[in-house]
Amino acid sequence: MTEILEHFSNTDALLEGHFILSSGLHSPRYLQCALALQYPSDAARFGRLIAERYLDAGIETVASPAIGGLIIGFATAAAMNVRFIWTERQNGEMTVRRGFSIKPGERILVVEDVITTGVSTRECIAALESKGGTVAAAASIIDRSNGKAEVGVPRTELVKLDVPSYSSDVCPMCAQGIEAVKPGSRMVISK
Repeated sequence: MTEILEHFSNTDALLEGHFILSSGLHSPRYLQCALALQYPSDAARFGRLIAERYLDAGIETVASPAIGGLIIGFATAAAMNVRFIWTERQNGEMTVRRGFSIKPGERILVVEDVITTGVSTRECIAALESKGGTVAAAASIIDRSNGKAEVGVPRTELVKLDVPSYSSDVCPMCAQGIEAVKPGSRMVISK
């Protein structure tokens, strides 16, 4: 765990400040996994660490929700030597697209970069199951919920963190007037 967090720090992927997460929640810490995974050897290492936990689970496919889970999902599938597919939002709904098909009962591992509330993972699972897949488990590099996020299947992570997140109406950083930013952009969201 320490080695992984050091890697996030060394790659400037562990940010401190006032952030608006994709869930809409606010947090004083943000994990920019794109920076932590920008070198293929790092992504491959984390993918192997996740894959090792599922080598005897009969996984046929790894799937990830786009866009955050794509790199680590691909790296995990490569380490397991299974196919990789993804889900993505279309008109606000997570769907299986791009011509991907799923065999009835196909055993799938859903892999994410970071889990905060578990919403994207649950939506990915629902989309895969609606096509006949059987989601056996879910995994992530980082679990920001410290094990609290429920996704409906057994779940594991490489690192568990207890990072607070707040709705905007009770956010202490908003109350202090600290500017909130949405990572990935320089746009100021609120004061």
